[in-house]
Amino acid sequence: MTTTERDTPVRLTQFAHGGGCACKIPPGELEDVLGGLLRPAMAAADTTLLVGLDTGDDAAVVTLPAAGGAPAQAVVSTADFFTPVVDDPYDWGRIAAANALSDVYAMGGRPIVAVNLLAWPRDVLPFDLAREVLRGGLDIATEAGCHVGGGHSVDDPEPKYGMAVTGLADPARLLRNDAGRPGLPLSLTKPLGLGVLNNRHKATGERFEQAVATMVALNRDASTAALAAGATCATDITGFGLLGHLHKLARASKVTAVIDTAAVPYLDGAREAVRDGYVSGGTRRNLEWVAPSTDFGDTDADTRLLLADAQTSGGLLVAGEVPGAPVVGELVVGGEYSVVLR
Repeated sequence: MTTTERDTPVRLTQFAHGGGCACKIPPGELEDVLGGLLRPAMAAADTTLLVGLDTGDDAAVVTLPAAGGAPAQAVVSTADFFTPVVDDPYDWGRIAAANALSDVYAMGGRPIVAVNLLAWPRDVLPFDLAREVLRGGLDIATEAGCHVGGGHSVDDPEPKYGMAVTGLADPARLLRNDAGRPGLPLSLTKPLGLGVLNNRHKATGERFEQAVATMVALNRDASTAALAAGATCATDITGFGLLGHLHKLARASKVTAVIDTAAVPYLDGAREAVRDGYVSGGTRRNLEWVAPSTDFGDTDADTRLLLADAQTSGGLLVAGEVPGAPVVGELVVGGEYSVVLR
């Protein structure tokens, strides 16, 4: 495969049991595992760890002590990788890199350096495809102004790719999922429907350019705009869907999130993909997880699935107004439910 080709006879999605962020461990199971791994009480006074496991935020954040009169800085650390979400290896690399970098942007940081994480079935898939995956990741990191300094690879029966990313942020201007407060509007910076379109692509081979363009788009400008608008609360929408990530934000902030379902944007073809049954198991597990904490009102079944759709490299959900992004709801005083659909 040459560096300019975009089509390949190898369908990478057929070598994975799932695709993209839909392969995440279900949120309920993950919380059960992580529940016993929170910081012990004797370490609670350690103020260098600003964001850890406690609220299930997008990345870990630690402070660096100020030295020589320089302002204090925060280091943002995250890792994200997944199985192929599209068949084109270059596009998969771009999508996986944009998705990994997104966690830094979701905290209000800027990525500085990343290392590749690659699992490859070396006896099954040619390495020139792996090179295209890595090239895609490098191109997106370069666009973000982020160094790529090597990485780690393993021989694995299933292809997987992503990055571990380190970024910097102002510790006084972080975007956190526990900083929401009643009265703030909710803005969504990318449309939903990535999961169902990717699932349709995996099943049929149809290519959805609007989905690829959305997934490779960096959340850098949205993060910058959110900070400029004075926002302090945000999260990115990935494998747990809008409802799952919104539930985590509302729970951490001790508020209720009210969503205007008519205001939520969707990619072209998303509703048709749901109608035709291209819904991943991850999306259905998301919906099952949030159901006890959600007042669905009279929202129809297809819309519920789209709101829980497992996104890959989705947008930011910001508690505040972001220029150019639709307002899809608001935060109100906490009530019986963490999420209410209207």
